[in-house]
Formats: sequence, C-alpha cells, structure tokens
Amino acid sequence: MATTLMTPGVYIEEKNAFPGSAVAVETAVPVFIGYTEKAELNGKPLLHKPTRVTSLAVFVEYFGAGFKSQFTLADAATAPGKETFMVGDKEMVVEINPDHTALLYNAIRLFYYNGGSACYILSVGTYGDKPEGFEIAFDDFLGSDTKPNVFTILEKEYEPTLIVLPDIIAKGAEAYSIYQQVLLHCSKMQSRFGLFDVFHAPGRTIEEEITEFRDLIGINALNYGAAYYPYLKTSVVMANELDYENLDPTVELETILPEPLAQEIVKRFKLLTPAEITLTSKKNYHQSLKAASLTYNSILEELRAKLNELPPSAAIAGIYTFIDTTRGVWKSPANVSVSMVNQPSINVSHEEQQQLNVDVISGKSVNVIRPFPGIGTLVWGARTLDGNSQDWRYINVRRTLIMIEQSLKLATRAYVFEANDGGTWVTISSMINNFLYNLWKQGALAGAAPEQAYNVQIGLGSTMTPNDILDGIMRITVMLAIVRPAEFIVLTFQQQQQQS
Repeated sequence: MATTLMTPGVYIEEKNAFPGSAVAVETAVPVFIGYTEKAELNGKPLLHKPTRVTSLAVFVEYFGAGFKSQFTLADAATAPGKETFMVGDKEMVVEINPDHTALLYNAIRLFYYNGGSACYILSVGTYGDKPEGFEIAFDDFLGSDTKPNVFTILEKEYEPTLIVLPDIIAKGAEAYSIYQQVLLHCSKMQSRFGLFDVFHAPGRTIEEEITEFRDLIGINALNYGAAYYPYLKTSVVMANELDYENLDPTVELETILPEPLAQEIVKRFKLLTPAEITLTSKKNYHQSLKAASLTYNSILEELRAKLNELPPSAAIAGIYTFIDTTRGVWKSPANVSVSMVNQPSINVSHEEQQQLNVDVISGKSVNVIRPFPGIGTLVWGARTLDGNSQDWRYINVRRTLIMIEQSLKLATRAYVFEANDGGTWVTISSMINNFLYNLWKQGALAGAAPEQAYNVQIGLGSTMTPNDILDGIMRITVMLAIVRPAEFIVLTFQQQQQQS
C-alpha cells in the first residue's frame, strides 16, 4: 500500500490475482498505395494520409471510383504477339492509351471479392481532374523536395501488416526498384509483409519475365515478401461500365462498324451541337449502338477484357485476410480458389512451375496461380522470396512469427521500468507461456506436448548476466516450433505377394 497509515480505520487493498495477458495482433490489414480519383473526406484532404476503410462503399466515398481509360484499335499486323479479335473482316488489337492505366480501384474490388476486410488506403495522387491521363511517377512513392516518402509516412502507422502497390507495376520492370524499398521497409519495421506482382507483357515467355524479376528484385530482406504470377483475367469490371467514351476520339466508328444502321446512328450523333450533347443523348447514343451493332458490342467486350486483366497481389491480400480469419495466420495461404477470376492470363504447366517454385541458384521463389479442371483457379504456391532458407522459406512461418513477435512486444511494454528481478521474470514468463499455450492448442505450433512446441527462458544466469541487469537490460529467449505446410505429398505404392 502506497499511502502511509496515520488515521485509525479500515483500509482496503486490492491485488491482481492473475498475470498480464498477451493478445494476438491483427495479421491481415493491408495498406494499398497508389492513385485515386479523389482523396477527400468532409472537405479535408486525404492525400498522403493513410486512411482506414472497411468496405468498397467507404472507399468510393473517400477516394472515388476508377479512371475512364481510353483505348485505340490497331491492325493486328502492327502489334505481333498480342491477343487479336475480329472487327468485320479485319483482325485487330486493342491498345490502352499512354498514361491511362489506373489499377488501384479495381484492385480494391478484387480484394473485397476475395475475402478482404479492413484495409488502409494511401493515395499518392489523384486523377479526377486529369481525364487526358496521368503519369505514374516514382517520386510520388519515394518522395522529393515537394513530396513525402510513402515509407516514411507508413513508419508512423502501427496497424498495417501487408503492403500492396497495384499501380506501380504499370511502370514495367522499373517497378522492382520500388519493391526493393518495400522489402527494406518491412525488414526495418519487422511487422509487415510485401505482396508483389511479376510484370507481364504480351509476346514474352515465362522464363523471360521470371528471370527479369529475379535479376532486379535484389537480395535484401527477401523473407519479408512474396511474389505471385501470372496476371488474372477477372470479371470485376462489368459490361455496363463501358461505353463509346472508352474509345479514343481518333477511333472512327463510322468507318469501323460494318452495320449500315450503326453507321447512320454515328452520323446523326456527329451532327449534334455541343449544347445538344447531354448525359441523356450520350446514353441514348450508346444504347442505340449496342442494339444496332454486334461489332460495337464485341469491341466493348474486348475493352472490358483488357480492363479486367489485373495483377494478382490484391486478390492475394484478400485471401490472406480470409485465411487468417477462418483458419489462422499459421495456415498456409495456398490451395485456395481465387474469386471473380475466369482464368490466369497464362496457363503455367506443372513442369514450368518447377523453375518458378524452386530456384536452386537465387532461391527467389515465385508463387504460381494455376487453373485446375473441375476445381477452378487456385493459388498453388506458399513460399517467400527467400525460397532456399530453411528458416523463412514459407509465408505462414514468416507471418506467424511476425504476429507472435508483435503481440509479445506490445504485452511486455507494460513491464518497461519495472524491477528487473525474479518477481517480474516470473510474471513475464507466465504471460508468455499462457499466450504460446493457447496458440499451441489452436494448432499454430507443432508438437505433441507444449514443451515440444515452445520454450521460454528468462533469468539471471539463463539469459542475463549481472552486467545486463546493471545496464537495465532484461533478456527473454523464446524458442518456437511453428507448423510448416505439407508442400510435397509423396505416396509410395508397392506390390505385395498374394497371401492366400
């Protein structure tokens, strides 16, 4: 009792009967970094401010919808290697205009379709006032004299545990330099994990794209990130979201559309004065073309297919959230179907995946998303980029340890400046043992008994020397046996002699 007893009377003193407890931190709260239509809430700017959203509706309220991308049509002979489609009797390809690629909005939709929940949005720029296009610039992410560094901003946020950058992959292989910064940031924070895409361009082989990624991703902090391949052909962009305004003004529909009625509709619309071109007239023009021209419909479907081809990292972030919620962070996020996905953009075979999953030279594993007949499109890989490491090979091992480290870090904060003696040691040891015992019962730790799953050591002569105590240092050693996935299941069959 702190008070000095001087007045006669009855005094009550309450003592804690139980040790402090450790609570598991959130494990799947991604932060999406990229460009949005707007960044405003009640008149207050949200640019460069990590903002928590809990649904797609909240995202649209704060950050707006997607960018109105425009496309051109080109003769197939001028773009070899790209997917073609027929316009009348001509074979053509669709090409998106420069600076018209904005992936964050559709990535958020894909995230929520795959089990996503709360996440953070860090807008680095807006395109609502840039209908002609906007440039994805590196200094929007890395900072400059006038712009902040996004990773410096994130250092002040505690909750995000995953980092996803959907927009930056539009820069091609140059995006990998940003990925290196993500890995270094995650290593510094020790509480985050990066999800990366492998850039895909038509006409290139799997080996070319994977080799380029492995050459440019570097070798630092590889256990704090995982890469996924290939892009996904999704269905998040609906047919009613596109119209003739998604075609570049240089596209002459009057010449391209072979149907006479469609050509007449285009002629009549061109005769309208600017004052007569209203939202209603635009809608009627679009609906008339849809009714009169199958070619117009096929062109819009081709545009929709291009917009629906998305990098997989956002879907994977949603799957991480779904697995963490239903099974636990210790469950490997693989052998799970990807929702709102028709098929991967590339069908990677069993033999081709061998070189992606295991790389004996660099160890930089790339997780593949593959289609399986009668089952669907599945995530078929569970390795970090540090694929040759016995410690950090698997994603669930890395993320489980992050969860345990951060949970115990927060729990032991209450004992900073407490007496560094046996009483405190026993209290902390009991708290950590209780936390790990509960994890073992849930299946996060391997072992038939708790003593096989974990071990906690703290005390003078065990983890500390007399000098440590004089220096105010309390050392705690925790050893864990984290469950690992059965990545390779080997069935052995052998004939035996007939018994009778």
